[in-house]
Amino acid sequence: MDMHLRGKTAVISGASVGIGLAVANALAEEGANVVMAARQADRLNEEAARVAAAHGVKTLPVVCDVATAEGTQALIEAVEKFGGADILINNAGSGSNETIMEAPDDKWQHYWELHVMAAVRLARGIVPGMKRRGGGVILHNASICATQPLWYEPIYNVTKSALMMFSKTLANEVVKDNIRVNTINAGLVLTPDWIKTAKQLTADKGGDWQGYLQSVADEHAPIKRFGKPEELAAFFVFLCSDRASYSVGSTYYVDGGMLKTV
Repeated sequence: MDMHLRGKTAVISGASVGIGLAVANALAEEGANVVMAARQADRLNEEAARVAAAHGVKTLPVVCDVATAEGTQALIEAVEKFGGADILINNAGSGSNETIMEAPDDKWQHYWELHVMAAVRLARGIVPGMKRRGGGVILHNASICATQPLWYEPIYNVTKSALMMFSKTLANEVVKDNIRVNTINAGLVLTPDWIKTAKQLTADKGGDWQGYLQSVADEHAPIKRFGKPEELAAFFVFLCSDRASYSVGSTYYVDGGMLKTV
């Protein structure tokens, strides 16, 4: 199916690894040019070059930390110099591990900046250019934890829930400008972070990290496996396309049945 994305420009934060990189590849495969933002310069530059070579599109690596006002401004300025954007995907984020009673203010603030304020600042900076181009799409990568929290990461749960509400309210504000905003709440997706954590947790117990991940999938996902980043990326691509033209202000779960409510 032609997604009509050839020649479009997409901006993706957290684009050098995991879900963000999978989305960059999937959009580039459809012919979209990609502005890829991340903090680690070497990895980002390498992956941006690889995406461009593999799919014959233009890529622009932007080394920045979107958890800071300076980082988002650097990305906004780079996008303007690139000619503006048709698609913005707020993907940068990471899990947390704490208790509410013990987590200090600065940890709460860090995740608020990363998961919420990055999206706010990038919307303020990139939406005006989208409007000049006639419209666009904004997608927020939140999490199933926004509505079905895990006990060990309360800050992640709270900030992802806030991101989901921001997405809904932004959608209502900019739909008049032909900009569609939606949220994707993923379940278990096999990213390098999950593999790293599994290896750490099983290092002194025989090292069966694959078995550990299978136990997590067995416990939480009726489908009994983790999703692949590429599976999630395919859904992002669909929502970026005009095939999803009536999808506005919604939250979509891509979770292998993990959500326990209707």
